Amino acid sequence: MEEVPNEIVPLPRKFYEKPTLELAKALLGCLLVKETHQGIAAGYIVETEAYIGPGDKAAHSYNNRRTARTEIMFHRSGHAYTYLMHTHCLFNVVSGGEEKPEAILVRALEPRYGIDFMKTRRGIEELKNLTNGPGKLTKALGITMEDYGCSLTHPPLYLAKGFYPESISVGKRIGIENTGEARDYPWRFWITNNQFVSRHQKFEYVVNLKP
Repeated sequence: MEEVPNEIVPLPRKFYEKPTLELAKALLGCLLVKETHQGIAAGYIVETEAYIGPGDKAAHSYNNRRTARTEIMFHRSGHAYTYLMHTHCLFNVVSGGEEKPEAILVRALEPRYGIDFMKTRRGIEELKNLTNGPGKLTKALGITMEDYGCSLTHPPLYLAKGFYPESISVGKRIGIENTGEARDYPWRFWITNNQFVSRHQKFEYVVNLKP
């Protein structure tokens, strides 16, 4: 079993208490960790998308839609919102604060720990394709619907400090063509030139974060 390195410590609740667009950018470079009986699997977040309901037609919580699926989005920031799309489980970070149903989809990771677990779970060997998509990364890390609603401030599923990107790219979200004006919102963020970003790397602009 691969043990958790001492330097990996869950981020505190306060980290998540930012406006959603700010948090979507702050997540880039953070380490997403899943602990199982096998050990840990983890990767650096390299791509995110923000969904800001109830005014965002692309959000599951659009128009304050409160269902069994979206219930956790109305809770405090820093919980896991998982849902099924086709046969894939997708992972989101709840944001916005209580009664403000917002969330951030994690779209891609750069593998870091437990890579052998990831390869076995995905049934592939190529490192670049292990976690370069929202359905790929959940399968690689072992994130499932059982993680719905869990707090991200402690095991088994949590975020930890990673690295600070030099620059991030900003562009339109993916796969939401039938959402009116929402399809054009520049609410997708990724680490510029990172090889593990999923696809469609056309950007609106780049933010240089280097001092």
